[in-house]
Amino acid sequence: MRRTSNANRTSKTVRTAAVLLAGALALTACGGDGDGGGSGGQSTAPGGTGGGLTLPQLDGTTLEVAAVWTGPEQANFKKVLAEFEKRTGAKITFVPAQDPIINFLGSKIAGGAPPDVALLPQPGAIKQAVEKKWATPLGAEALKEVGKNYAQGWQDIGKVDGEQYGVYYKAANKSLIWYNAQVFENAGASEPATWDELLTTARTVYDSGVTPFSIPGADGWPLTDWFENVYLSQAGPEKYDQLARHEIKWTDPSVAEALTTLAEIWGEKDYVAGGADGALQTEFPDSVTQTFTGGDQPKAAMVYEGDFVQVNIGQTDAKIGTDAKVFPFPKVGDTAPVVSGGDAAVILKDSEGAQALATFLASPDAAEIQAKLGGYLSPNKNVDLSAYPNDVQRTIAKALVAAGDDFRFDMSDQAPQAFGGTPGKGEWKDLQDFLKNPSDVAGIQKKLESDAAAAYGN
Repeated sequence: MRRTSNANRTSKTVRTAAVLLAGALALTACGGDGDGGGSGGQSTAPGGTGGGLTLPQLDGTTLEVAAVWTGPEQANFKKVLAEFEKRTGAKITFVPAQDPIINFLGSKIAGGAPPDVALLPQPGAIKQAVEKKWATPLGAEALKEVGKNYAQGWQDIGKVDGEQYGVYYKAANKSLIWYNAQVFENAGASEPATWDELLTTARTVYDSGVTPFSIPGADGWPLTDWFENVYLSQAGPEKYDQLARHEIKWTDPSVAEALTTLAEIWGEKDYVAGGADGALQTEFPDSVTQTFTGGDQPKAAMVYEGDFVQVNIGQTDAKIGTDAKVFPFPKVGDTAPVVSGGDAAVILKDSEGAQALATFLASPDAAEIQAKLGGYLSPNKNVDLSAYPNDVQRTIAKALVAAGDDFRFDMSDQAPQAFGGTPGKGEWKDLQDFLKNPSDVAGIQKKLESDAAAAYGN
């Protein structure tokens, strides 16, 4: 279900969240990695309670949970699943999935072996799972937990035809740029608040001898996020919603304006680590680590992406808040953008165990376990902010919750998966082509519109 809301009210809320994020990040940018408290990790006997949540006794129950997460993200989530096992006596197997996850699940279902629960990264994927009659609605206990812990907006994007299927366990603030603090200090560069200031900062960094940006062009999805932040700030929330629903075409002048703006960075080969060819061979994890390794001569000074960048920074020696700092994505138009994404737990095999797991994932108990481990953000409004491991992460989480019902969800994640969520196809591939040739704005617009029209069926 694609959620829309009053544009004026949303614009005000987006401004509020952006101001909160900008101000608080300015205060915490020099902060260290303070340990947070919180109730995460609390364990009880099977069938008991933790943090006020009662779960059933599930001895002898086995469950499979599928998600596309890898590396530290997967390892941290497994710790959450281990806590569920301790509390209930159930046994859980994590099933690594591949993108697009709907295709992966389709093959599992066709083989008669669907996972019990899947974490779906797009509202469009939830809708597809329901339309294919794979998904089961949440039961009474899970619904109670969702209603208690989530703003209406987060509930709504987990619904299809008014019925709740998804629990948004994980969210992302996708309007952040992370930077190597030593490079900025050496260059005399400052954190920008506007796009023009970002270009000035990039030039200052370049003049100091360091390439400004690391861009993971091998993965199409970060390129869609770049576009969405520019488009939301420049074209505004109303146009953003219209383009997300394909009510206006990708050949619209507003899209041309956003692509032309992006080309001010993507088209400067000296501003992108490895140039376009190098970027198109750089995967997301490497785009982060190469920004925070190499001392004061890394391959790049800045990398754009969401709060989850912290997981990959954690694979380097850089410390968040001192060596690795962050600023909000600069405003291109009147307001700074706030774009969010997320992963929702959806039940594919209905059972007491699957419903209990959905209930657990909807609770602060589960979220606080992973919050403590870093690189994670929950849309659950009752998660204790002290569970997050540092001031930067607490600030990002507070800004997301402050947006309430009126936030803008990742546009490509709202699209049919054939357009917005498939490697090597649709928007992912088209923006990779644009990164390679940023001068061809009109040509890329035509490709985007052709692919969108085919996927949306209009």
